[in-house]
Amino acid sequence: MKILLNNIKMPINHTEKNILECASEKFSEYGICVKNIRLFRKSIDARRKNNIHYICAVLAETTLTKAEIEEKGIADIKIYEEPELKVDASDKKVKGKIVVVGTGPCGLFCAYFLAKAGYNPIIIERGADVDNRTKIVENFWKNNIFDKNTNVQFGEGGAGTFSDGKLTTRIGDLYQRTILEIFVKHGAPSDILYKAKPHIGTDILKRTIKNMRLEIEKMGGRIRFNTVLTDIKIVNNKICSAIVNDNEEISCEKIILAIGHSSRDTYNMLYKKGVYCEAKAFAAGVRIEHTQEFINKMQYGSDYNNPMLPAADYRLTYNGKERSCYSFCMCPGGVVVNASSEEKALVVNGMSEYARAAVNANSALVVTVKASDFESDCPLSGIEFQRKYEKLAYSINNGKAPVQLARDFIKDKMSAGFGEVLPSFTGQTEFSQMKECLPDFITNTLKEALLSFENKIKNYSSGDAVMTGVEMRTSAPVRILRNDNLESVSVKGLYPGGEGAGYAGGIMSAAVDGIKIAMKIIQI
Repeated sequence: MKILLNNIKMPINHTEKNILECASEKFSEYGICVKNIRLFRKSIDARRKNNIHYICAVLAETTLTKAEIEEKGIADIKIYEEPELKVDASDKKVKGKIVVVGTGPCGLFCAYFLAKAGYNPIIIERGADVDNRTKIVENFWKNNIFDKNTNVQFGEGGAGTFSDGKLTTRIGDLYQRTILEIFVKHGAPSDILYKAKPHIGTDILKRTIKNMRLEIEKMGGRIRFNTVLTDIKIVNNKICSAIVNDNEEISCEKIILAIGHSSRDTYNMLYKKGVYCEAKAFAAGVRIEHTQEFINKMQYGSDYNNPMLPAADYRLTYNGKERSCYSFCMCPGGVVVNASSEEKALVVNGMSEYARAAVNANSALVVTVKASDFESDCPLSGIEFQRKYEKLAYSINNGKAPVQLARDFIKDKMSAGFGEVLPSFTGQTEFSQMKECLPDFITNTLKEALLSFENKIKNYSSGDAVMTGVEMRTSAPVRILRNDNLESVSVKGLYPGGEGAGYAGGIMSAAVDGIKIAMKIIQI
């Protein structure tokens, strides 16, 4: 039987060997004989700057029974329930083909388990493979040559490929451990298995995704890049085929829609075909940058430059009378990127590599946007809301990203020059007033929140922090409704999943949703 020993406190400067030795001593004190001890979880407790330390947990095997462990009544020792998710290739096949649309985490993990079970899915991706995608995106950032199907939002790996590769999630699901192990098997760093805030980084995530794709192909899956889902054929409220690139029909019995939150043309097509969907709330705002050294000092105090401490992050929340504002997708040691997926429209995101070694730290600061804020009752009205302000952000400087010092933003003042913080944006920037490309309810709430955050992190908004606009793609503005079988409520054989369908918010939750869809199909 496996047991977890929690709450092992370690000083900043320690080794993994030190953790395991400390754990062995505790097990001995408790009179529990164990073997195969390994590190299971590790997090930083920086609540008191004069007492920063790590909190660890280890996993071990024991011959004691569950009853014997429980009889000891040790609060820090728990029985570990092994996640069970065993799928083996079998002779079982569906009558028709399965098409998976999208190679983000939802589509990738769905296809991985379908292929493992012997279903030979066809995976279509509107963008390029990750190697060519990287070249196209870098060319866009450097030379402003835009590709509508291969960009930061579209291409192998989905929108998360050009991000921080964060694997944190608030959902509780046994599939999470399986996902982490699959990532490690395909090239991700092994420390994601025990870090409380695991991340892969865009540099390592790219090759991890590629390795997963190669294994899917080895197991019988077929992946087609530069292939856009342009229509679906429905007969008697049931999926009949997928139309790709406007001219090719792929007969299939099931379509998994793992389209991501920016596939606006696909949403429009589905709406016209009568696939039931509804407008969904999301959040919008800006990216804010500080130097990473500043954030480290604020979070770690005098230990800010200790090499045993990672680049510090933060999470901030402000609850106003009518709106909330919060930090989102915080990227320590990262850069702000041009994440546009439409011409003459500008949207930003954050990205960092595994080392998180860049000069600046950035985070989205976003305000809740309700469906009642949209200009119509159409299910796609949230898309038009996003598009309106993305076009404004582009037009005010003819494509240059609008930037403004946070302290000037609060005062409605045009910034005249940068201080300690220089924008890291992957393109050109120009000083602007953020109020010109965001609605009043967002700018007013942002001002209130920045003043509030000043009380939590000194000089957060009164120093040289730089804001870059606009951040609009925090989550999908549409939800495609599905039933308990995870199928569309209006079309049998159509499985909406992940962020694009409104059922996930990040790499891990999207991957979990993809696995759940695959398991539903396998168990039919």
